[in-house]
Amino acid sequence: GRRRRRAGMRLAAPWKRFGAGLALARHYRAGPVPAHITERLAFYEQLKAAAVGKRARKASEESRPIQISLPDGKTVEGEAWKTTPYEVARRISQGLAKAAVTARVNGILHDLDRPLEGDAALEFVDFESRDGQALFWHSSAHILGGAAEHFYGALLCHGPSTENGFFYDMYLDEQRTVQGRDLPVLEEICKGIIEEKHPFERLEVSREDLKELFKHNKFKLRIVEEKVTSPTATVYRCGTLIDLCRGPHVRHTGTIRALKLLKNASSYWQGDPSAEALQRIYGISFPSIKQLSEWEQVQEEAAQRDHRRIGKDQELFFFHDLSPGSCFFLPKGAHIYATLMDFIKSEYLKRGFSEVITPNIYNARLWEISGHWQHYGESMFSFQVNNETLALKPMNCPGHCLMFGHRPRSWRELPLRLADFGVLHRNEASGSLTGLTRLRRFQQDDAHIFCAMDQLEGEIRGCLEFLQAVYSVFGFALHFYLATRPDEFLGDSNLWDQAEQMLEKSLRDFGQPWELSPGDGAFYGPKVDVHIKDALGRYHQCGTIQLDFQMPLRFDLSFTSKDGGAPETPVMIHRAVLGSVERMLAVLAENYGGKWPFWLSPSQIMVIPVGPDAESYAHEVHQLFCQAGFMTDVDADFGSTLNRKVRKAQLARYNFQFVVGRQEIANRTVNVRSRDNRQHGQRDLQEVLGRLRDLQDSRVRNAEELF
Repeated sequence: GRRRRRAGMRLAAPWKRFGAGLALARHYRAGPVPAHITERLAFYEQLKAAAVGKRARKASEESRPIQISLPDGKTVEGEAWKTTPYEVARRISQGLAKAAVTARVNGILHDLDRPLEGDAALEFVDFESRDGQALFWHSSAHILGGAAEHFYGALLCHGPSTENGFFYDMYLDEQRTVQGRDLPVLEEICKGIIEEKHPFERLEVSREDLKELFKHNKFKLRIVEEKVTSPTATVYRCGTLIDLCRGPHVRHTGTIRALKLLKNASSYWQGDPSAEALQRIYGISFPSIKQLSEWEQVQEEAAQRDHRRIGKDQELFFFHDLSPGSCFFLPKGAHIYATLMDFIKSEYLKRGFSEVITPNIYNARLWEISGHWQHYGESMFSFQVNNETLALKPMNCPGHCLMFGHRPRSWRELPLRLADFGVLHRNEASGSLTGLTRLRRFQQDDAHIFCAMDQLEGEIRGCLEFLQAVYSVFGFALHFYLATRPDEFLGDSNLWDQAEQMLEKSLRDFGQPWELSPGDGAFYGPKVDVHIKDALGRYHQCGTIQLDFQMPLRFDLSFTSKDGGAPETPVMIHRAVLGSVERMLAVLAENYGGKWPFWLSPSQIMVIPVGPDAESYAHEVHQLFCQAGFMTDVDADFGSTLNRKVRKAQLARYNFQFVVGRQEIANRTVNVRSRDNRQHGQRDLQEVLGRLRDLQDSRVRNAEELF
């Protein structure tokens, strides 16, 4: 108990300098509830009372023994409409019950306190999983929403989890905005909601009752009108907050033991600049104060490793207001960019891919055929020419379909693997542009494979092996996610089932960790998303493998079959390994902290003459290594000492420093040092050249150590 009190004091300590803020927060926590919230709560309680009575009757009439299957193969008994996943967890162990944030029942996420309705396969999900974090942060957004309703009288709009936390969009009015100084007060109100351990209550409500519940919030009413197509939908209550939400959620607000509000920003209703301006507040939360403290330490390190900072310090790239969302790559940045592309091209040669070049501009009719115009048109740059609508391509796949279909194809040509580094443009909102990770202009190592059905399994295996081969060079471990059919999809559901089953079999056979990501597939087919974990423990989604049975049909693609019968339709695989080359460059910059591995480095060698009499030889060495393809510079500043020049080169992340003086001139050698302060001594010039070529060609990550 003493340890918990000390932990609580550590979390509260930063608030000591916000005395006035604390008093204000306490006022909002203890003060009167706004009238419209009181009215909403009263109506909710009426609906809840009716639902509780209905559930009690159901439990009385339909209760029966059920079998609950666990992941380890064991089975436990329960009672329909009475036994909850949380009760099962407690039977197994208190530790499991404490760690679980939700459950997966027959593959679908399920509230821990919601009774099971029949026989079930039950799996518990903790915070360490992606689903667990998403749910935990979504619940945290509800806590923030409840605090914002009290503090601002805000109309709540949208409060999802993100990859790295959560946010809530809210409408104040045209005169008010969220101020940075509000965040400590809001955070204290959130802490009060957490301390009170309000349960998350799930309630199914009719469309008409939803309209009554949210009659004071025009944004929620719009969601009811536009999104709720079924007779009922669910709401969740925690404390005084009642929110339209599918759920599930954590059991109670006390599960979220550490919460921090990070920043505020502006946004628009549904991302539309012509709609109402909203206020957005971002936050992060964890099951323990220790995890929050560790996260804060990682953020400090991440700030030092920010790719935008590295890009500026190492003169790799810059951005300009005259081309928003597009990057200017300077010579050193362009070297990294080109080296990444050359790496992928070398793999293409090994794996039977053919590189192609396709147009940047297409008539909108192409995108109507592919289905992108209906699903993606708002994110495309389009314009009128001669009364025709043209658009910059945001992806390569429709162009590759035209390439496949421009002449008759035979089964002998399959699989046909087309690779394209074409420039892509996507009309991202200005507020979402973030360095190299979110751009309007970028390139992908994009490829599309057209194959016969009986070749599909082998091609998927080849794609998985391709991914593993590339990411092992960078030093990343892979984690795969199988994203299945979304709510809005094209094509026949049976084809989707077939494609999902084939991807699942391929992942199982491949033997690497993978998880299911229900409903996250592309509109044209299921996919495998690849997540990598960087040096700071952060996950990034980069590569992807997507099956597509729809687009070949939409473009009427076919090939002559082996038996000479009716033409067959090929299957299409969308495949990217790096994904966006720009985004991958950012991930690598931050992962390596600017200390690029030798084969990828924009600063491989610094030649340092000891004095003026060695300057000519230094330039000769520089020329030799430049012509051999190495990124080489000379430091001929004789106003600085040798040790300072070596240290300067090491701080600038040059992998190797070649010191040359009279002895090196006489022996045709260089004195080799590396950025990790290793001294390799005097080496023959040609020997060094050969060794560095070997290290570059082998793409090792520790060339300085292996030299």
